[in-house]
Amino acid sequence: MRREFRFSHWSFMFAEIALWSFGVLMVTGAILMFFFDPSMAPVTYDGTYAPLRGTQVSRAFDSTMHLSLEVRGGLLIRQMHHWAALVFVAAVALQLLRMFATAAYRRPRTAQWLIWVALLPLGMAAGETGHILPDDMLSGGSLWLIKSVLQSLPLVGSYGVMLLFGTDFPGQSVITTLYWGHALVIPAVMAALLAARAWLVRRNGHTHFTDAAPARPGARPLMAVATLGMLIVLGFAFQVAPIWLYGPARPTQISAGSVPDWYMGFLDGALRLMPGWEVTLGGYTLSLAVLVPVIVLPGIFFTVLALYPLAERRLLKGRGASATLERPRQAPVRTAIAVAGVAFYGLLWASAANDQFAHQFQLTVETVTIFFRYAVVIGPVVAFLVTRWICLGLQSADRHEAEHGVETGVIVRSPDGGFHERLVPAGHAIAPRGNDQTSEE
Repeated sequence: MRREFRFSHWSFMFAEIALWSFGVLMVTGAILMFFFDPSMAPVTYDGTYAPLRGTQVSRAFDSTMHLSLEVRGGLLIRQMHHWAALVFVAAVALQLLRMFATAAYRRPRTAQWLIWVALLPLGMAAGETGHILPDDMLSGGSLWLIKSVLQSLPLVGSYGVMLLFGTDFPGQSVITTLYWGHALVIPAVMAALLAARAWLVRRNGHTHFTDAAPARPGARPLMAVATLGMLIVLGFAFQVAPIWLYGPARPTQISAGSVPDWYMGFLDGALRLMPGWEVTLGGYTLSLAVLVPVIVLPGIFFTVLALYPLAERRLLKGRGASATLERPRQAPVRTAIAVAGVAFYGLLWASAANDQFAHQFQLTVETVTIFFRYAVVIGPVVAFLVTRWICLGLQSADRHEAEHGVETGVIVRSPDGGFHERLVPAGHAIAPRGNDQTSEE
């Protein structure tokens, strides 16, 4: 079992970062539960922050202000919790990208791939619900978005709005409902998935590259210390979610310059790019401007991720996996698909700042929006073609090196007076200058 957690490549650390970030989330979240009051009952703020003193706020906002500004170390714990959520989602996304690029999703590790695929939307949901809990002005904007998304769902949308918010928006129970989902339901599911993934790693073992360095048995504790230390630094030195600057949520107001957490930026960008289309079917009006970017697009994305191993196995006629990983250049099409997906995501993410681009470059928002509408279609195609071309070029370079050897930089003179560079077979170390011997790695 000790051998299962020895790592021989830096990219294997993404899973460790995700694991230890989740541990920090659990510990800091348990501490925050002792101070947070998930109630929307109105109270008058009488804390230490003078600009808001005397303002009517919810108990959720009041308890978050008390935790942030009056509890010793409370702001550090809260900011570490927020940063850990951001890092966790990033680590899961990078882990999925690493597994996809190296074919680590093939049998018998397809179940581990599906676990990571499930952890990504769960982490996003946990982050978004936690973002709403302080009941500040930014969370109020997120509630408006959730209401719009629910209303865009055909047949069941209005019932979903009624169950979550009641008869009046935002109601008096939405914070409490989201709190129990954020604090208990989602973490329990994520913990079960991570436990299942650990069991699968012990059973199937880690994959490795053919030319990987020797395993490093001390990498895991070092990664735990590094992750914890970085989250402490981020929580201590980099301010995040200063709710005292935003103020309490108001149903009729939203703060200027509001942006979501980074992992929700692509949804914001998709909403901005989607035309305001509507269709009427059977007496029901479907708002495609919300339904397509927020429901259909993510649904297709996660479905494709989950089914890709099965689809590839069918195309390759049951080809299974081994402990040896493929280098990305060995599969130009798959690597190009990955880069095209990253380009598509990045363009959607950038389009979430279309108003900022328009302001900085003195353009109209409509011009920037039209540019990004074309870019999200053309950009991934260009990324696919360029990446495939690069992979094929690297394959050609590898073949040339295998056939002719590796350049040493050592120039020798032949008996007939000519000069040429000394080459060594691929897979051999280059000897130091002045030494005629070469040693195998």
